[in-house]
Amino acid sequence: MVRVGKSVQNLSAVCSDCILIPPLPPPVPSFLLFLSSSSPLLPLPLLFFLLLLLLLKQRQTSSCSSQCLHFTLRFTVWFFLHFSLSLSLSLSLSLSVSLSLSLSHTHTKSDASCVSAVRNRLREIVGASTNWSDHQQAMTERVSLSSMLARSQQDLPSRRMKDSYLEVFLPLGSEPQLREKYLTFHNTVRFGRILEDLDSLAVLISYSHTYNPDLKRSPLSIVTALVDKIDMRHHVIYPDCDIKFSGHVTWVGKTSIEAKMHMSQFRDGVFSPVLDATFVMVARDPENKRAAFVNPIQPDGPDEEKILQEGEANKSRRVDLSTASLLKVAPTDEERKLIHSLFLHTLDSNTVSFRSRVLPPSSVWMEDAKLKGLEICHPQERNIFNRIFGGFLMRKAYELGWANASSYGGCRPKLVAVDDILFQKPVEIGSLLMLSSQVCYTQDHYIQVRVHSEVFDPLTRQHNTTNVFHFTFSSDHIMTIAILIIKLQSNSNIN
Repeated sequence: MVRVGKSVQNLSAVCSDCILIPPLPPPVPSFLLFLSSSSPLLPLPLLFFLLLLLLLKQRQTSSCSSQCLHFTLRFTVWFFLHFSLSLSLSLSLSLSVSLSLSLSHTHTKSDASCVSAVRNRLREIVGASTNWSDHQQAMTERVSLSSMLARSQQDLPSRRMKDSYLEVFLPLGSEPQLREKYLTFHNTVRFGRILEDLDSLAVLISYSHTYNPDLKRSPLSIVTALVDKIDMRHHVIYPDCDIKFSGHVTWVGKTSIEAKMHMSQFRDGVFSPVLDATFVMVARDPENKRAAFVNPIQPDGPDEEKILQEGEANKSRRVDLSTASLLKVAPTDEERKLIHSLFLHTLDSNTVSFRSRVLPPSSVWMEDAKLKGLEICHPQERNIFNRIFGGFLMRKAYELGWANASSYGGCRPKLVAVDDILFQKPVEIGSLLMLSSQVCYTQDHYIQVRVHSEVFDPLTRQHNTTNVFHFTFSSDHIMTIAILIIKLQSNSNIN
């Protein structure tokens, strides 16, 4: 720039009778060129070029020295190089700004919308490794976090419901390459994949509730204890429309957390509700061996107070159901009468023997409404604590239950509700997971399916129950078969 400035001064000094060239302006900042995209500067080089041509023509017809002509040509070449550089910088800046804005938007969206980002965030919170070969070292390092656990719940600060609120987007509509993972052969969304995403989100919501900014890693091991219920509000999930998950903590015990989540899908310009889910999580120590305290919750306003009361009612209901289990108490009087009535309807009056049972018309034995499966638990399906991912177990159980309901009903069933998914024991890597699906009840269009999962140890020959699942499906056909044992007659007084 200094050299060019001196050349201009020399040009004025050499030819004092020439048409004065105005002082050269400083380089046009590239951001100004970018901002003035309406291009008021674009005619400038053309006009100046014409001016220089006129100058050259004038000097050719006058007594201008050769040195003046030489500097004029040098100035012309310099100007075009200068302007080309400024223009290229402006275009580069324009592209850079546009790209940075695009990347910024994509980064913000991916942090909130990509489901894989949820699991990556969980790994960061826990300090888990993505490599199976490093899992033992990662779990060993977590042992040292035990000293960070609270000794009582009173030592932990209260949290509000909005502190744990999260929104996660599943961009099925805007990212077609993602659909392959979620697509069924009926061109709908695999609900088993949705269960996996809900499980991951419930864990992240719980960690958001217990978040301590002073700690780099959470000392808590938060795992799924129970899927209380999932109510379907829309039976069709479209594979080409974006999905939004949202949820927050709704109730807290000393070591347990209830999280409610909602799923909606963007269609016709709005997000329409698809399902509501309630998960119960439990907090454990870093080694996942004993219970750990979680932050209490403080409702803010009457609406949150009502939500908290509903959480207390859900807890009482779960306690009542657990105490009424047949594994703990005998059948009630009503249940005994029902079982006896079913027995009488299948009794052969000619033989009056347990060995000869009569199957009434339009009825099916429960033994003939089963479907079984086996899964070898590989490291690929592990969670952040190097056990089998609970969402994977739910997906496999749902798909087996759906297949059983489909073969039993003779058509493609639709999911109505998910109830009482109980996680009794964790499933270790390398286990043989045996799944057994049983149609246990039918009424009108509805089919109730129970899926029992257990781990089989081939060395000890022992079977241990890990999970129990309950799914309710609806069928296009009317279910005229009460599957409990036989069809109940219409004139029966047993409901």
